[in-house]
Amino acid sequence: MTSDTSLQTLANNPSCMDDYDPNAMHVAKAREYIQQLLNPVSEAETLLLHDSLGRVLAADITSPANVPNYDNSAMDGYALKTSDIATPRLKVVGTAFAGKAFDGTVSDGQCVRIMTGAAMPAGTDTVVVQEKTVTDGEFINISEAPKPQANVRYAGEDLKLGQNVLSRGHLMRPADLGLIASLGIAEVQAYRKLKVAFFSTGDELVGLGHPLKTGQVYDSNRYTLFGMLTRLGVEVIDMGAIADDPIQLEATLLNATQQADVVITSGGVSVGEADYMKLLLAKHGQVMFWKVSMKPGRPLAYGKVGNAHYFGLPGNPVAVMVTFYQFVRDALLRLMGQSTPVPLPMFSVQCTQAIKKLTGRTEFQRGILFTDTDGVWRVKPTGAQGSALLSSMSLANCFIVLDDTVGNLDAGATVQVQMLDGII
Repeated sequence: MTSDTSLQTLANNPSCMDDYDPNAMHVAKAREYIQQLLNPVSEAETLLLHDSLGRVLAADITSPANVPNYDNSAMDGYALKTSDIATPRLKVVGTAFAGKAFDGTVSDGQCVRIMTGAAMPAGTDTVVVQEKTVTDGEFINISEAPKPQANVRYAGEDLKLGQNVLSRGHLMRPADLGLIASLGIAEVQAYRKLKVAFFSTGDELVGLGHPLKTGQVYDSNRYTLFGMLTRLGVEVIDMGAIADDPIQLEATLLNATQQADVVITSGGVSVGEADYMKLLLAKHGQVMFWKVSMKPGRPLAYGKVGNAHYFGLPGNPVAVMVTFYQFVRDALLRLMGQSTPVPLPMFSVQCTQAIKKLTGRTEFQRGILFTDTDGVWRVKPTGAQGSALLSSMSLANCFIVLDDTVGNLDAGATVQVQMLDGII
């Protein structure tokens, strides 16, 4: 973790940053600098297992027992000894059910009818599936001999006593709830929720339910931010839409930093005369950069105000979402306690349409990934790529990621796509 002093050094001495450009920092470099300053929450709390979904573990989960804790059958069939595999005809001496074991003795030439999950009778080590047998009164005839130890799940096969099951920093998923429940553990230690405050800025913003006047727009950014933050499982603090009034903006900013670990604003970080956030951040905070060499989302600020991390996102609706997923999402996951967050999935596919692009900046165009008639995955742009066209984000299921070395592309070119389905 880098201290506030280090942040001040980086901000005030660009020469200490390789290729630092205060006007337009490269995407990868901006991500790198953000990572230097992230100080994850350290306070932990005890949660019931049901309440831990989406939370980050603050302590390792260690298996208190073998899972399964006894040898059991993986199939419905008959339990027998390896020495009797070659015996085509065996006598059935009982039945073993899941939850009700067979407690008798199995001698040579004998077997036990067994159900899936039932404990293996003492002395048996192999199960022949019922489809490979023919019943003949008290006997079965084996039509196809199993391999030794076939169809048996052994004690500790899934998890062994003392094994590290999930590590500190793991983000809890649905499968993890079942995994921990299988160990008989009812409570876990998790980091407290990360607190994130956000507000929109601008005189032109109007709340829902009010009629628009000429030059006004509805405040959509707070709704997309609310959705993206809620998906991450943070504690959301909506500070509202704030007019371009320096006194009101200052009060809101300082109030947010007192309540939250992270403050996110939309609008007010570009070069407009009424963009007061720059002045307020110069007065109260430390900012690493103001612009990133990307489209959409060039005006982007990151730094700290007091003890809170600060992200100043652009005002255009698409740019807000693009910058959130490219910079804020990963940072928040790390601040929540994840050491290595899973990145948005990205892979190469063919683009069915030509793309116009200037070199020298990274672009995140909205795309639709689909399977063509030949069953091959391909991608196409959603259409017009203006940063105010929020409908393009609603249509998209991926970003088409074009780095700064890429220029115009012909139809059929291979491009990198970054998946959004299941994320947004």
